[in-house]
Amino acid sequence: MNYPFAALVGQDSLKQALLLCAVNPAIGGVLIQGDKGTAKSTAVRGLAEVMPPIAAVVGCAFNCEPGHPAGLCAGCQAAAEPAQELRPTPFVNLPLGATEDRVLGSLDLDGVLTERRKKLQPGLLAAAHRGVLYLDEVNLLPDHLVDVLLDAAAMGVNTVQREGLSVSHPARFTLIGTMNPEEGSLRPQFLDRFGLMVEVAAPRDVPERTEVVRRRIAFERDPVAFAAHWEPTQLTLRQQVSRAQELLPTVQLPEGLLTLISQLCTELGVVSLRADIVLYKTALTLAALAGRAAVTPADVRRAAELALAHRRRSQPFERPSLPADQLDELMQQAPPATSPSQSPPAAVSPNTGPAPASPPP
Repeated sequence: MNYPFAALVGQDSLKQALLLCAVNPAIGGVLIQGDKGTAKSTAVRGLAEVMPPIAAVVGCAFNCEPGHPAGLCAGCQAAAEPAQELRPTPFVNLPLGATEDRVLGSLDLDGVLTERRKKLQPGLLAAAHRGVLYLDEVNLLPDHLVDVLLDAAAMGVNTVQREGLSVSHPARFTLIGTMNPEEGSLRPQFLDRFGLMVEVAAPRDVPERTEVVRRRIAFERDPVAFAAHWEPTQLTLRQQVSRAQELLPTVQLPEGLLTLISQLCTELGVVSLRADIVLYKTALTLAALAGRAAVTPADVRRAAELALAHRRRSQPFERPSLPADQLDELMQQAPPATSPSQSPPAAVSPNTGPAPASPPP
């Protein structure tokens, strides 16, 4: 049994980043950096239990979503009217020793021998579709494996080519990586592929540390009773995520704030254009999570704190950071948000990203 997500003490930035990715996987996941014993893995494992269940085709190994023909695997497309069922949100832990075949999928040798035809043995990416793929100690994974995972996360499709077999299937998942910077770093190219980044540390406040220990002891003494005590709060979080997912496609962002996003990325020395897009999606998701239909400057500022620190140029051995004073100054100098009527506000969906703005008349 996992420790309840709602029972975590402190770590507000960590919990917020995880909830944002649960609402909108198109953000690109989150990288969590911190020392040992800072609740990184505990928070990630608890996240899956506050994510709403998903509707999937009965018996499908790829968690295909009924009613969306374009996102079905070949087997579900061939079925006339596939039955559906509710499943818990998938949570897949990728072990350090996993091979590329185990991750992507491989040729099903039993199928070759018994059925005399080539077919795919689904891998971890298939199991993680529409769920969470957790990379513990991501900085210790082989570079080629990290590259493959990040490519699949960005494209939303996994293509397997083995022994004359070529199969593609949807692979949209929330990618969450944890790492201890003392054990090595990630290359800048990999850092940029994670949508958000948060740094966590053990609390320095004595009452807060005491509460952490008290709750952990209670959980270990009776996990079932502890989980039951926190279930109402878990349910509230689950409902909040579900409502935010429904609201997200309708959230609007004024043109002036879109200009602000690009200005922040430029002035803070962020080269990658991916930063602008992630910042845009994160601001929309922050508004949806708060139950609002429009993005505010405060949403953009908070999104910048989560999306830009690990993308700024830094010196060797320098920890990524975002200077708060410079960010405050840029927020004050930003152009005012214009009325959405002057330019149709863009909207984002959890899987497709921002819609293009209409051309000027």
